[in-house]
Amino acid sequence: MKKYLFSVILFCTLLLFSSCNDKKGCPSSAEYDASQFVELSEIVPDVILEIRYFSTYNFIGRRIPGYEQPIALLTRRAADSLRVVSDELKEKGFRLKVFDAYRPQCAVDYFMKWAKDSNDTLMKQYFYPELDKSVLVPQEYIAEHSGHTHGSTIDLTLFDMNTEKEVDMGCTYDYFGLASHPDVLPGQTIGAYKPISEEQYKHRMILREAMLAHGFKPYDCEWWHFTLKDEPFPDTFFNFPVSVEALTK
Repeated sequence: MKKYLFSVILFCTLLLFSSCNDKKGCPSSAEYDASQFVELSEIVPDVILEIRYFSTYNFIGRRIPGYEQPIALLTRRAADSLRVVSDELKEKGFRLKVFDAYRPQCAVDYFMKWAKDSNDTLMKQYFYPELDKSVLVPQEYIAEHSGHTHGSTIDLTLFDMNTEKEVDMGCTYDYFGLASHPDVLPGQTIGAYKPISEEQYKHRMILREAMLAHGFKPYDCEWWHFTLKDEPFPDTFFNFPVSVEALTK
């Protein structure tokens, strides 16, 4: 009986240790300064949030470490600029829909860890059907550092207020492949996806032009990705969690 109890205790201890190791690199109680960050919906009240990394619908298929609440955090400077973008696009019948904003470094580390596991391809058919997982890091779809960690980069799309639907941009957010490139022209062959239509291209340009007009710069490989040109923390990799509590520490 004593041997049995010892075995159970040992098993539970190992299980707990394993669970802790899975969370290695996640935000801790270490000091950080989030005083210049805000909750985006407080500054841009019309924004629609679909925080993919808080859910299981993302390229990994699990909630990502560091995303404790389905909210978007951003530096105040970037949020103020995005408010101007939102106001302009509302006049054209659109609202902004955000997939991701500030991203803690522990989430980026988790992406890298996932990328090295060749057997974990749960969401391949949805997000990278054209590519072998082994090329995601060499082709820089996954990297050790992300502009999101500086706090002034945002992933977003347009929501049509007339149809009450997200507009068609030609491919899904976080798609790894040529279809995600914003400069793909209508009719151009793009692998697993059908060629971009004139309307899809127009939607991409509406978003792009509004963002560029108000201080954001685009990323060549992702139609949804923009960074504030004069971001306040270009060399800082923050690692506090995505939560309201993080802003009040």
